[in-house]
Amino acid sequence: MSHASASLATPTMPLSGRIRMLAAILLVVIISEAIGSVTFTVGPGKIILQPMLWAIFIGAVVAAFGQRLPAGAGIDTAMQTRISGYLQYALLPFLAKLGLMVGGALPQVREAGWALVFQEFGHFFGTMAIGLPLALLLGIKREAIGATFSVGREPSLAIIGERYGMNSPEGRGVMAEYITGTVIGALFVALMAGFITSLNIFDPRSLAMGAGVGSGSMMAAGVGAIASQQTPEVAHQVAALAAAANLLTTVVGVYFTLFISLPTTIFLYGKLEPVLGRFSRGKAEAAMDNSVSDDVPAHGAKLGFGDRLTAYVVCGLFALVGNRLGYGVPFADALPGMGIIILLVVITDLVLRVVPKLPAVFVLSLIAMTAGCPGVLPYSDQIIAMVGKVNFLPFTTVILAMAGLSILKDLPAFRKLGWKIVVVSLAANAGTFLGATMIAEFFH
Repeated sequence: MSHASASLATPTMPLSGRIRMLAAILLVVIISEAIGSVTFTVGPGKIILQPMLWAIFIGAVVAAFGQRLPAGAGIDTAMQTRISGYLQYALLPFLAKLGLMVGGALPQVREAGWALVFQEFGHFFGTMAIGLPLALLLGIKREAIGATFSVGREPSLAIIGERYGMNSPEGRGVMAEYITGTVIGALFVALMAGFITSLNIFDPRSLAMGAGVGSGSMMAAGVGAIASQQTPEVAHQVAALAAAANLLTTVVGVYFTLFISLPTTIFLYGKLEPVLGRFSRGKAEAAMDNSVSDDVPAHGAKLGFGDRLTAYVVCGLFALVGNRLGYGVPFADALPGMGIIILLVVITDLVLRVVPKLPAVFVLSLIAMTAGCPGVLPYSDQIIAMVGKVNFLPFTTVILAMAGLSILKDLPAFRKLGWKIVVVSLAANAGTFLGATMIAEFFH
């Protein structure tokens, strides 16, 4: 989320286009929150379709319908790209709210102790533990390395691109993981986390740490699914621990994947492929077409400060709509707390303009944790009380509404991946969640 270089900013969108875009996001949020949560039983567990999941489905439907409208009246690919650009910055108010919750829950975070430290090994090795053997059994070759050494976010693309090049088998594999996670990662994590939570076999604190996979949208989906099945007190602790785990994964993730996860995956591939690869039918084929690497989703678009500020405010105000519909908190009562959240994000934005090399998640989390820690700042008790009227789950509805509205532009590349590599990518996402959860559970 670098804010450097105004020359890289995306083209200006006409006012009418901005109004259509914001209206579409608000429409999806209102419909999703109005539907609320729907639960149904699946075997020994249950699936909970929450507003944030409705937001993905409804957002995709609205986008599909919008594409059929005349030019200048619908939701074209350019607008979907713009929404996707807004999405990466709309995550920041959500992370600020979580940071404030971590500040108030530092005793519980400290109490987690070694569980919080060692569960990170589950995040980094869980992807390959499940994904790599499955990939080899399906006959996938070196694409398996790129697809299973991490959850395949932007730093992973950079690591593989620098070492192998994006047109290499490893490059196609990490691109498969990236696109799969972008298109359906949040939905998959939400459904999986919700179902596993309903089985009542893991401590909610362990599940919370498992949700901190290093992706803002996936963490939002996972923590929402877990917290919705807890008491308000436990839900608060779940959000704080997930945010702390996600921060650790984000901060140390680049170095861990570069120096430990990737070399380990390469080593295991060399040992396991001769054994497991022979079980695949026929001659193993590359899982993806070379042209897939040309279809990198445009999620890295740099927005100017005005657009970033718009993303912050839109996320905040639309989350207040969900806060009113889902929790009955009057808009005016929660507005001061939301103002504080957005102020913290803007302060972070300004800090990053001075020191752009610092990770945005790290800076924002540090500022928000300080503001949310009782007794640290003047009037901290009043700040905490005002922010406490803003629930964190409505943020996830707004975030995933944006994800749903921008999803269609990635489908051409997604279709080229082939079902095998998609299954492997989802298995890697499941592995990082389950690996971290099981290690944390050992300490609980």
